[in-house]
Amino acid sequence: MKSASKRRTKIKRDPNRYPKNLNRKKVQALINYYENQTDDEAISEAEAAYKNPAFTMMAIPVELVPKVQRLISKRAG
Repeated sequence: MKSASKRRTKIKRDPNRYPKNLNRKKVQALINYYENQTDDEAISEAEAAYKNPAFTMMAIPVELVPKVQRLISKRAG
């Protein structure tokens, strides 16, 4: 007879794959943040992103997106 302390409960493994430095808890926190954001907060956040001098926004033809993503990945290391 197995003792209660030796029994192992099966923990369901999360079937999702997350980017580096993210997990289910962090992703859920992001979802909650954006789902509970007011329209005014969302607009302010978007405006601030466009004003950041470290970045630029541009339109890229859809067929070139994979190439641009590869270039960004290479540069990021």
